[in-house]
Amino acid sequence: MDEKVERSEGEIKKGQQLDQFSVTESFDQVHKEDDNYPEPTAEDWKNLREVADNVPSSAYLVILIEFCERFTYYGLSGPFQNYIQHPDPGHYPADQPGAMGKGQQTATALTTFFQFWCYITPIIGAVIADQYLGKYKTILLFSIIYFVGLIILTCTSIPSAIASGAAFPGYIVAIIIIGLGTGGIKANVSPLVAEQYRSRTAFVKTLKNGDRVIVTPQATYQKIFNMFYWGINIGSLSAIATTELEKNVGFWPAFVLPTLMFIPCIGVVLLGRKRYVQHPPRGSVFVEAGKLFWLSTFKVKGGMEACKPSNLAVTHPDIAAQVTHDDVFVDELRRALKACVIFLWFPIWWLCYQQIANNLISQASTMLTGNVPNDIMQNIDPIALIILIPIMDRLIYPGLRRLKINMRPIFRISLGFFFGAVAMGYTAGIQSMIYNTAPYYNHPDGETNWISAAYQIPSYVFIAISEIFCSITGMEYAYKKAPQSMKSIVMALFLLTNCFASILAFALVSVAVDPKIQWMYTGIACAAFICGILVYILHHKRDKTDIEEDAIGRSEEQMDVYNDKKEDSDKA
Repeated sequence: MDEKVERSEGEIKKGQQLDQFSVTESFDQVHKEDDNYPEPTAEDWKNLREVADNVPSSAYLVILIEFCERFTYYGLSGPFQNYIQHPDPGHYPADQPGAMGKGQQTATALTTFFQFWCYITPIIGAVIADQYLGKYKTILLFSIIYFVGLIILTCTSIPSAIASGAAFPGYIVAIIIIGLGTGGIKANVSPLVAEQYRSRTAFVKTLKNGDRVIVTPQATYQKIFNMFYWGINIGSLSAIATTELEKNVGFWPAFVLPTLMFIPCIGVVLLGRKRYVQHPPRGSVFVEAGKLFWLSTFKVKGGMEACKPSNLAVTHPDIAAQVTHDDVFVDELRRALKACVIFLWFPIWWLCYQQIANNLISQASTMLTGNVPNDIMQNIDPIALIILIPIMDRLIYPGLRRLKINMRPIFRISLGFFFGAVAMGYTAGIQSMIYNTAPYYNHPDGETNWISAAYQIPSYVFIAISEIFCSITGMEYAYKKAPQSMKSIVMALFLLTNCFASILAFALVSVAVDPKIQWMYTGIACAAFICGILVYILHHKRDKTDIEEDAIGRSEEQMDVYNDKKEDSDKA
């Protein structure tokens, strides 16, 4: 061949000039001609282990963007519960820092609203990216919006602003703007990092030690999203610094630090603009989808299949002349909906996860924490993830693949629900211990019972394990199963499940008070355990579908493209 693709790098090499939007088909074509990287046979799939490809350098830039943004997000939100719940102590360092004095229920409600808002706004970011600007320009636009919110929050947290009563309205305005900004970024940054890997077919490769292995997109995406999530949790350690600043200096320096860190985030977005693989916006997906749903529900019998223009031309020629979608769009929308079915279970898991941002912080405030602030305890979760993710990525997953045990997405998601249930069940036990400890027993009301906050550590570790199996796999699944024209939207729908969890959390605010909290944790644990069982029973067959898609080397979407081209070639 005149031009060669170095597949081990996961990128186009040696000057090959290909249009980035048709790169998948180009890989398939080169792949068929390159004996060095043959397609795996049925025997290969049976006998060879799967490995991940190398990660492109541009993906690391996207991970750096997410690191900076998450440093800002968690650095800000770490002190939020104390900022709202407790009154201004008037001096620093303070045993219990605070600013507004609104109480635990109001603090939990507002932090829950912030999470709700941050996970509904990705829909806005997805629409703008997929229909108008593309992912890169959308990330840049929402970064600027984000920065405006940071300035407002910081300015209204200075001591004079708190004393004048500006902290509360300033906080409300700021979290609305920041939530809009973070939602626009979140919907697009995770699809963007996956798009940097451009190979879509499995191939056989011989390693330096002579072992033959199958390099699969699935293993590679799993690796990319593990690295992406690891970057998120490195950034989230900023809450350690901001909670210490909050306790010893005040809230304004706790908010200044993440605000300053967001400047490099914008810089990385701008400086890397020529290196990212970018896909153009594909048009009004939501408008077309709305028309299609209306048509299939009220006008045409037979579901979406009957609404394809090719079928309407036979059954409803008058309607066929008016529709603006094509057959490909109908197939893509059906695949997107099929991918989203599994997301319906995720609100229960997110409900487990959300406890670390509010109620577990309040729980720690009733326990002995020594000289550290109570809200520093939430950082055990990212610390655990920073340790566990490399272990899973470098040791556990590869070790299991050597034994021909491939942990497919649905199985991992089910495990995530089980570990979430264990975390909440354990937390319920800790709450019971608090209620049985002097001097305040089951009515601590923000005072400290004589029990160490170290008992909380397993709660955070179990949540971290569940994140590896649920949250990381959910992002991977959302990207892999979504058609190219709907990557951001499907990712936004996955993030939207966190929003529904916030609605459930709002419903539980009435029981987020002593002495009822232990029963709230127990109920969440039971719900997560049941969901884990149902997820596996109802969806485990999808894991076999994943294997078949890798076995043929293409997703269903790519097979459609391939078959269409083959049909056109045969006609010619």
